[in-house]
Amino acid sequence: MSTTRIPNSIEPYRLAASAEHLEGDIPLGSMPRVIGVLGEQAGSCRVSLRFGTDPQRLRFIEGNLQASVHMPCQRCLQPVPIDINSEFLLGLVASDEQAAQLPRQYEPVLVENDHLALIPVIEDELLLSLPQVVYHEEGDCPVSRDQLQSGAEAEMERHNPFSVLGALKTKKS
Repeated sequence: MSTTRIPNSIEPYRLAASAEHLEGDIPLGSMPRVIGVLGEQAGSCRVSLRFGTDPQRLRFIEGNLQASVHMPCQRCLQPVPIDINSEFLLGLVASDEQAAQLPRQYEPVLVENDHLALIPVIEDELLLSLPQVVYHEEGDCPVSRDQLQSGAEAEMERHNPFSVLGALKTKKS
């Protein structure tokens, strides 16, 4: 099964047993935690999910998401376009004990009552893929690095606190 719409809830064990593939777009405006972190966003997140079972009989979701978001520049606070491309491998588990037993390559995702709310999982992966700090390129930012120096930093550059040690060294000679 391949689709152009990502459902809100799925039965991941059934999809993994039949090696299904889901693909589609999710509007960024429908992701409340993304909006909470980034503010209103236009566009959508392109998602591709492949369900399967590995040789150890562990069921998994192999996924890729792509999105273009705007984040505030840490210098000027103006929006910076950021392209996100994330690949992930999720192991389906029913308990914390199963999560602890998963091989390292899998990130655990908890499935309750054989159903999984898919949109929050995708939202988690998108949030984890965001860069921690964002700046415009040096020439594109209206605020230069020099304009960010406070008066104390500028004064320290002019007056070297270790110049006293240099004076002591020259007195000895």
